[in-house]
Amino acid sequence: MEQDRLDTNPVFGRRKLKFGTFQTNLDSGCVMSGLDGRLEITWPNTVALAKLADDMEFEAIVPVARWRGFGGAHNPQGPGFEAYTWAAGISASTARSGVVSTSHVSLNHPIIAAKQCSVIDHISNGRFTLNVVCGWNGPEMEMFDVPLTGHEDRYARAEEWLAIVRRLWTEDADFDHDGRFYRIKKGYLQPKPIQKPYPAIMNAGSSERGRHFAAKNCDLVYTVLRTHDFDACAAHVAAYHRLAREEYGRTVRVWTLATVVQGETEREARRFYDYYVHEKGDWVAAGNVVAAMAAEINERNYPAERARAMAEMFVSGWGGHPLIGTKEQIVDGLARLSRMGIDGVLLSWPRFEAGMREFRDMTLPLVKQAGLRDQY
Repeated sequence: MEQDRLDTNPVFGRRKLKFGTFQTNLDSGCVMSGLDGRLEITWPNTVALAKLADDMEFEAIVPVARWRGFGGAHNPQGPGFEAYTWAAGISASTARSGVVSTSHVSLNHPIIAAKQCSVIDHISNGRFTLNVVCGWNGPEMEMFDVPLTGHEDRYARAEEWLAIVRRLWTEDADFDHDGRFYRIKKGYLQPKPIQKPYPAIMNAGSSERGRHFAAKNCDLVYTVLRTHDFDACAAHVAAYHRLAREEYGRTVRVWTLATVVQGETEREARRFYDYYVHEKGDWVAAGNVVAAMAAEINERNYPAERARAMAEMFVSGWGGHPLIGTKEQIVDGLARLSRMGIDGVLLSWPRFEAGMREFRDMTLPLVKQAGLRDQY
C-alpha cells in the first residue's frame, strides 16, 4: 500500500511553476471586503472551487485553520470549515490535486493529528500535505483557554510535536516519549500513511527561528513577498534554499501567495481593485488582524505607515502578492515570480469562483503557452 511520495503527491511534481488555492475553507476567501460575489462558505461552494482546481491540475488546495473571525462589518473568516475534516471531504471530492490540512500545534495533540493525517492520506491516495502552524492569534487561543506562549517556546513545542508525528508515521514498534511538552506511553499508529517515508510537510516560518524550523523540518516553505523589488525577492527565496542546503543538507520548495485582479484592460482591473479594497473594504477587520499580529507576545512592532500598508494587503487578499491587469499581465506577473525562484503560487481571487473560471478559460492557456506549466 505504501508508495513513494514523489510519485503520489503533486507538490513534488516537476512542473516549472506549480499552482494552488488558498483559504477556500473560510467565508470571504482571502478578501476582507463587502464585495458582492465574494466566497460564501457552503459545502457546495468549497467543493466547486476544489473541483475547478482539480480540473486545472493545481498541485495544492490549502486551507487555513481559523476558529473565529476578525469582526468588523462582515466578520471575514468567521464562518468556516475545520481544516482536517474539510481536507478529508475535499480529498474524496477530487482526483488529481494535492490536498492540505493546516494544524495548530498547540490545539491538536500529535497522536490525534498523526492519525487524522494518515486517514486523509488514504482517502486522497497519497496526495496529502500537512501544514504546521505554531499560532499567533491571541483571541483564538483565549477561546480555548490556551496561553499564547513566547516565540521561542512555540517553535520548541512544534519541533517536539512534529518529531512525535513523524515517529508515529514511520515506526512500527510502540514507543514511549518523555519530553518538555508531551509524555506518551506506548505510542502507536496503524495504518501508516500511504506516502513513504511520510506525507509532505509545509510551514510558513518567516522569523529567523521560523526559517530554521522550516528549513530543517519541512518540504514546502510558504512565504509572503513583502516588496515588489525583483532582486530583493529573489534573494529572499534563495536564502531559504541556501539555509536548508548549507545548515541541514536538505532541499525545500518555496511557495508564495498571489491575488489575481484581472480585467479587460489594466485600467479596468485597477478600478475594480479600488472598488473592492477602498470603497468596500472591511478596514476594521483588517485592523484587528494587524493588532493581533502586533501583540507584544508576538515580538513584532509595526510603525503606523507599515500597519496601514499591511491592512490594505489583508483587505485585498490576505497579504498576497498583487497581480493586477489584463490576462497577459497576469501571466507576465506569474513568470516574474517563477524567475525569482518561486516553485509554487497559491492563488486567490476577490470573487473566487468567477475568478477561477475566468483563469481556467482565458488565462491558463496563456500560462501554458509561456511554458510555466512545462516539466523541468
